[in-house]
Amino acid sequence: MPVRTLVVWCPDWPVTATGLRPEVAGAVVQANRVVACSVVARARGVRAGLRRREAQARCPELVVLDRDTSLEARAFEAVVAAVEAFSPRAEVIRPGQCALATRGPSRYFGGDEALAAQVAAAVAGALPAAGTAPAGGAPRVGVADGPFAAGLAARRGIVVAPGQSGEFLAPWPVGALGRPELADLLGRLGIRTLGQLAALPAPDVASRFGADGAAAHRLAQGRDERGLEPRVAPPDLAATVSFDSPVERVDTAAFAARALAEDLHQRLVDRGLACRRVRVEAETDHGERLVRLWRTDGSFTAAALAERVRWQLDGWLRGGEGSAAERPTAGLGRLSLVPDEVAPDGGSQPGFWGESAGVDERVARALARVQGLLGPEAVVAAVVSGGRGPAEQVRLVPWDERRSAARALVLGRQGAGPPAGRAGPAGDGTPWPGRIPPPAPGVVHPDPVPAQLVDRQGQVVGVTGRGSLEPGHPSRLSVAGGAWTEVVAWGGPWPVDERWWDPQAHRRRARVQVATADGAVHLLAVEAGRWSVEATYD
Repeated sequence: MPVRTLVVWCPDWPVTATGLRPEVAGAVVQANRVVACSVVARARGVRAGLRRREAQARCPELVVLDRDTSLEARAFEAVVAAVEAFSPRAEVIRPGQCALATRGPSRYFGGDEALAAQVAAAVAGALPAAGTAPAGGAPRVGVADGPFAAGLAARRGIVVAPGQSGEFLAPWPVGALGRPELADLLGRLGIRTLGQLAALPAPDVASRFGADGAAAHRLAQGRDERGLEPRVAPPDLAATVSFDSPVERVDTAAFAARALAEDLHQRLVDRGLACRRVRVEAETDHGERLVRLWRTDGSFTAAALAERVRWQLDGWLRGGEGSAAERPTAGLGRLSLVPDEVAPDGGSQPGFWGESAGVDERVARALARVQGLLGPEAVVAAVVSGGRGPAEQVRLVPWDERRSAARALVLGRQGAGPPAGRAGPAGDGTPWPGRIPPPAPGVVHPDPVPAQLVDRQGQVVGVTGRGSLEPGHPSRLSVAGGAWTEVVAWGGPWPVDERWWDPQAHRRRARVQVATADGAVHLLAVEAGRWSVEATYD
């Protein structure tokens, strides 16, 4: 049975960490996207995920701030210090959210409800003492079976009775799992709530969605395995570095921590282990001992370990700068990373050329950075969409919108379908009438090349409303005013009557495939009596 867990959740922590006054409409952006907003801004229509300009259009007086993850970790140290007064085993999930097992503290304070009330009061008092106002919203505390259910309970500020986590989770959407790609797939299959996912047979989920789907299925049933007593790692896995002279600068300590994280990660990899929770330990020159636990939903990579350690060092070494946490009286003399919870590494899927799957994450961060510097339209990706002609079947959209754009195009939200009550082509999986059959042409001309197509008598070939060629079959072709070439084979025509419900966008045209004596194969289109080459087959 999952261990009873208490989670402290600070809504929109990136905004609260900035110290913004609660009455100010503010938002924190990263890569030109809103990642958090204040209560006042949220009341005026600002939401996470909006572009900066769209958020400012909804709230003209919006105060926009760039994200500072080091500041978030440093400010959250005051909250963790308040929670640690109830249990020394408090774990930082991420800046803005931490957890602790309730078994001992709950008995001491008289139950989960009393413990939650005490922790909420302590956290609420710690923020003003640290000079941080809850601009993103008041901190909330939730208790349930396991960290996952407790995290969702914290969003509502409730205590879920023991054994009732499955019922509590049932109405939540699958997006609460924190697995966007899996949630998107489940939604397209009609599985939209955790209750629907939990009702599926476990073997079928595992065979269809793999290990990730099986883990999500267990979470949906309230069987959070992460809440079990952690396995204590062997002592020889701890990575330690001692400094010749006390270190007081964050950048100096973080540089050493990066090498330490890579060393620890390599030791784990050599033993086929993955670290889920790490203990960061530091000892000052005056003998002070600092300890903090960090955990993650999956397993720590070397980069993720180094990032968490930097955040923690920033919180310790700058603890006296407007924080309730006390700053050490001397520089650090020793730093250690101890894997507190390890498990067999389930492995990772390498890329086609053997590269690590982490490459995708690094590429995503780099592209997001470029978008933040040059704008979202500076980085585009090709999205396969519905359409009849080859130029219509691939569209370029901003890179960070490729998945949502692909879904929108498939569902016909780009205007591909007629108004309600009328039949017409839609992107719901049905064939597009008039679509060119495969294989696709190798070269699609950005601008159609003018052409002439005539029959044996030299008359221009046309296409009737019934989809037949007149006055005769294609005999000769001239492209861009060049020499005439004999047509040796042809296919089609494929007539289309597009957007007939819209007078402004209505188009009638037809396409024909022709093979000429010189070995070329072209895709021709005729519209208003004029022929052009849309694409060429190689």
